[in-house]
Amino acid sequence: MAIEIPTDLTPELVPLSWLIGTWEGMGRLGEGEADDEYFVQRVEFRATGLPYLEYRSESWVSDNTGTKLRPLGIELGFWQLERPLEDADGGPGMIPGDLYPVLRSAEDVEKLRNDDGGFDIQVSITHPRGLTEMYYGQIKGPQIHVATDLVMRGTHSKEYASATRIYGLVNGDLFWRWDASIGGNELAAHASAALKKIAAPAPVETSDAPSETSPENDQSDADHGETNQQ
Repeated sequence: MAIEIPTDLTPELVPLSWLIGTWEGMGRLGEGEADDEYFVQRVEFRATGLPYLEYRSESWVSDNTGTKLRPLGIELGFWQLERPLEDADGGPGMIPGDLYPVLRSAEDVEKLRNDDGGFDIQVSITHPRGLTEMYYGQIKGPQIHVATDLVMRGTHSKEYASATRIYGLVNGDLFWRWDASIGGNELAAHASAALKKIAAPAPVETSDAPSETSPENDQSDADHGETNQQ
């Protein structure tokens, strides 16, 4: 399935562009066995004109038909290519970046391609109740593998040691699986889901700074789903 890349997207986000939009669907907690609960999830990846995607996930415990029963969880975060920061990058805090993107062309972005043919990425995800995860990993075409490098817990947060997440685009749907080490246990299946895109990406609000040709992204659907909903 062909992936439409927004024409106003900064080149740095092209490898991540297949995520942009709003996705909704159902999943299962744990391994998805008979007693494991169902949930409904809505996920949004949004480009803002800066070199990262904003991420928001909201989920509800549901019955097996998708009827929402009660709120389950919210995640907020940022997804971006992992690269050295330059003087032209914004931050920390509200220090503005340069008017022009640091990576202005396909050639600039291609220099970041790793030895495996993908791009290294950084993902930060914050949960309520004082839990923040920092993931590192790789995006290669329509597949993403990330693992926690750092987990920050608040004073009263429950024990949560590490996690991995896998995302894949299969026949136009977004499949994901999340394994986690919780409560002193080994890494184990935590949740998985299959989501359909329900809204196309909104236009990016940017300045008039030009962005040049986007890098080739080898974006075809995954040959098979490494992420699966049980």
